[in-house]
Amino acid sequence: MPTTSAPSSSTLPGVPWSALVRLIRFHNQTGTYLLLLPTLWALALAAQGFPPWSTSAVFILGSFLMRSAGVILNDLADQSFDREVDRTKSRPLASGELPRRQAIMLLFLLLFLAGNLLWFLDPVVLWLSPWALLLAAIYPFSKRWIQMPQAVLGLAFGWGTLMAWAAVRGRLDAPVWCLFGATAAWAVAYDTIYAIQDQDDDRRIGVKSAALFFGPYIHLGVGTALSIMLLLLSAAGWLAEIGWPYYATLLGLTLFFSAQIAQLRKPISPSQAFGMFRAHVWVGMAVLAGLVAGLLT
Repeated sequence: MPTTSAPSSSTLPGVPWSALVRLIRFHNQTGTYLLLLPTLWALALAAQGFPPWSTSAVFILGSFLMRSAGVILNDLADQSFDREVDRTKSRPLASGELPRRQAIMLLFLLLFLAGNLLWFLDPVVLWLSPWALLLAAIYPFSKRWIQMPQAVLGLAFGWGTLMAWAAVRGRLDAPVWCLFGATAAWAVAYDTIYAIQDQDDDRRIGVKSAALFFGPYIHLGVGTALSIMLLLLSAAGWLAEIGWPYYATLLGLTLFFSAQIAQLRKPISPSQAFGMFRAHVWVGMAVLAGLVAGLLT
């Protein structure tokens, strides 16, 4: 007689929990931190110190939800490409482990939850939010159209600073536009480093990336983006009249960035590129710490 296997401890009937957890990269939250940290910069600067905990909590949860939704959008758009890339071919959608219908259902659930967070914020944020969703939806397809899709990612991640500032001030002031530009430039830099992992596969299947666009001059491209970031962060500090600890932090980051740029002058392995990319979480934390210290000085 045929036997019926017992349900796996990681699933319920019809719900592949393990695949869904891997779909949203639950065990790798680097992307969430990189999305969240600039919003915390904006919250702190707008509040001239420590923002309300309730507002911070909304942006912390919202960053997790929107980053999770973003990677689902990316995997839905890139399912056929991911099958051709060694690093991504085992992802739940690319491998066929997870049906698209279930991924779409989870996507709508995440967007629904994120949308409900807006009711806890200033109405201005509600008007800004559709643009955040539009940028998140466009990004996965931009790698088919433009040589530097990282620029679209930068706009999407930078948009969070505008929403965070508006949540505190109810309007958009000059310093937040500097933070927006700095965040966009920063994303171009670190995501270009991230794209080094897939250069050979991207070239073979026709996917565009800044890593391919810059080619042997990748150190110059990343260096330019990081220089713009530092200049705009300095401008935001000047406009907000922040104290010296903030600028001391930016000086330290200049030295760190110089070391990364020097490293990019030579060929690096995919694992090295990933490590350099993840190090930018500490960059974001350093900016936040320096900003708060400068505001309290």
